[in-house]
Amino acid sequence: MARLLDMYRNEVVGKLREEFGYTNPHQVPRLEKITVNVGLGEAVQNAKVLEATQQVLGAITGQHPVIARARRSIAGFKLREGMPIGVFVTLRRERMWEFLDRLIVAALPRVKDFRGVSPRAFDGNGNYNLGIREQIIFPEVSVDKVDRVRGMNISIVTTATSDDEARELLRLLGMPFRK
Repeated sequence: MARLLDMYRNEVVGKLREEFGYTNPHQVPRLEKITVNVGLGEAVQNAKVLEATQQVLGAITGQHPVIARARRSIAGFKLREGMPIGVFVTLRRERMWEFLDRLIVAALPRVKDFRGVSPRAFDGNGNYNLGIREQIIFPEVSVDKVDRVRGMNISIVTTATSDDEARELLRLLGMPFRK
């Protein structure tokens, strides 16, 4: 079982019930899914970029990424409907917990001049969005094999009804929010 999932069940649930006064254990916020998305505007001209990014994202998440395609045509970007414009992965259950653990423990501390993640990046519904500028902060990615440094968006979806509940959930799980 994932270390973070074990910590959630044994420590975090009790603390959240106490702090927010939940009477039913099913009221306690939990993680629902984590979505990792990499936008690739240059994939329109170069299809090899798509394959390379798919391999890197697969190594980071442990799951095969899906190709995101354009929903509509935009002439200014030379984009037609159905063209590949990115890759994404939706993580649930065990892989979600493993990925979050690696993100918090291994990847985020490797960011240059890291002072914590923003505590204000919540969407109002208890979901947290995090932008990462370099995929090379993950230990699974070899710097030699990366053709170009790319960023990614990580969305952490929770069952929390408010940002305060979600912020406390992530803080108790070890998310390094800046002061």
